[in-house]
Formats: sequence, C-alpha cells, structure tokens
Amino acid sequence: MSVTEYVQLALLFGSGFIFFLMIVIGIILKVTTTPFPHIVRHKEEETFVDPTTDERTKFPSLEDPPSLELSVIVPAFDEEKRLPVMLDECLEYLESRRKAEKSFSYEVIVVSDGSRDKTVQVAQKYCAKHGTDRVRVLALVQNRGKGGAVRLGMLSARGRFLLFADADGATKFPDFAKLEQSMAQLCGNDHTKDAIAIGSRAHLEQEATAQRTLFRTLLMHGFHFLVWTFAVKKIRDTQCGFKLLTRSSARKVFAVMHVERWAFDVELLFIAQSYNIPIEEIAVRWTEIEGSKLTPFWSWLQMGRDLIFIWFRYAIGAWQLRKEHAN
Repeated sequence: MSVTEYVQLALLFGSGFIFFLMIVIGIILKVTTTPFPHIVRHKEEETFVDPTTDERTKFPSLEDPPSLELSVIVPAFDEEKRLPVMLDECLEYLESRRKAEKSFSYEVIVVSDGSRDKTVQVAQKYCAKHGTDRVRVLALVQNRGKGGAVRLGMLSARGRFLLFADADGATKFPDFAKLEQSMAQLCGNDHTKDAIAIGSRAHLEQEATAQRTLFRTLLMHGFHFLVWTFAVKKIRDTQCGFKLLTRSSARKVFAVMHVERWAFDVELLFIAQSYNIPIEEIAVRWTEIEGSKLTPFWSWLQMGRDLIFIWFRYAIGAWQLRKEHAN
C-alpha cells in the first residue's frame, strides 16, 4: 500500500471517528439537557431590603404589566470599587431626565452575583439615598455568572424598556439616548412590540487592535470568527454590555436562554435573530476600565467552547425555542 493510500485510509477513519464522536456527544446532550432552562430562584432572592426600615419587599415579575418607563439592570460581582463611579453617572443622567420630563420614570436594579466584597453594602447606600422605588439590590445567594445575574434582574423589573449595563462604567451612560432613539425607530416606543438596540464598540476596533498584543488580537479575531460561524452573523460586537430591550422581547428571550456566563450575550442575540426580533447596533463611547474579570486566554477559550455548544445543542434539538414566539 502506498503512502497516499495510507493517508487516505487515515483520513477516512479519522472523519468516521469524528462523525461517530459527534453522534455520541449529541445523544448524551439530548438525554442530559432539558429543552428549556430550569430557572432556580432562592427564597432570599425573591425580595429586596429597604435599608431605612430593614423591611423586605417582594420583587415584581416581568410577566406583570409595566409600571414605569425604564429599568436598568446592573450585574455586579465583587464591584465595590468600580460600582460607585458607574452608579453616580447613571443616576445623575436618569435623575436629570426625570426632573426634565414628567413622563420619564426609572429604576436601577443592582444584581450582586454572589459578591464576596462589600458590593451589596455599597449599592444599599444608593438605595438609602434615592429610595427603593428608584434603586433596589438583588443579592444572589451564590455566583451564577453575568448572564444568570442579568436574567434574574430582568425577571424582577418593572420597566416598559429594560437596559442592562456593566458595573464597570466602561460605556458612557448618556449614550442610552442613542439606544432610545434607535428603539423609537424600531418599534415606535411600543413596549408590546419586539425590538433590541445594542451598544457597539465595533467602530473602535482598529484603534483597539493597535493597542493590543498580537496574541490578544488573534484571540479576538478567532472569537469573532466563531460567533459569525456558529451563532450571529449580522452583529459586529456581541459582547458590549449595554443592551436595551422592549418588555416583550425580554420576556421571550430570557425565558429560553440557557447560558449564564460570558457567552450569554451571543445566545441572547442568537435567540432574538431566531425569533426575527429587529436588532440595531449603535456605536457608543467606551473606555477600558481596570479590574476586568476576564482572563484573556481562558475566558476566550471558555466562550469559544460555549459558542460551539450553543449552536450544536440548538441544531440537534437539545435546546429549543418556543414555537408560539417565532414569527
């Protein structure tokens, strides 16, 4: 047998083994996963504390009718140092809007994702200052991941529109007005319609690439390639933590989202596109803030793995979308 024949035989057996392995993995995933997520919420997570009275009050539900204009969800894990800067800018903007516009009302829900530092205490100071009608703290019993924290914050919100924003304050909060303008064009500011406006740093990519090492640049492009290949093709920046949803869209997306860690943004947008929810990407100002929880190599590796499994699980039907929400 010639060398060429040996190579062809090896390729044949190799491809056959990979195909067999995918079938086995598919069967295991189909058997061990549920089509829809089982969302666990501990009893302590169903209420928030008023720091002025120490009384506990039950959070409302996303299924309830909205009672104010905007809910801002801030996932925070060990953010006692960076959180005040973000909240100061956020609340200054929202308060100025509330005083200038009689129809504008808001709430900020800080979701402490099992923080080990004084994140909860820091956030509670803002509750005491602004009142729990405007600032509330959802303290999770244990760390779930950013996606899990955002989901529980969304499920506890009262707004017609729901924005989640990172606790590091990397995105300038007044750029919310850009997302708001986009939302008006997408759905006419009707919260019963489906629409998502997302902040994007894609316009800053060339500048960021110039400041990154070659290794980090390769990781970034590799991740973008995986996102485009397996999940979302029309969005340039899936990871910017500044996304605005109508109440209708939030109900549909977070009810079926499984991923609770870094790659949750990709699954969120994958679900939205599968439901044909209109999505617009809006350029926002962004500054890299020290103290990121992302470890470049391992975090990108984990997200890459999650991306492939997101696609694979939906492809084999291990994870499913609700047919009544598909357009």
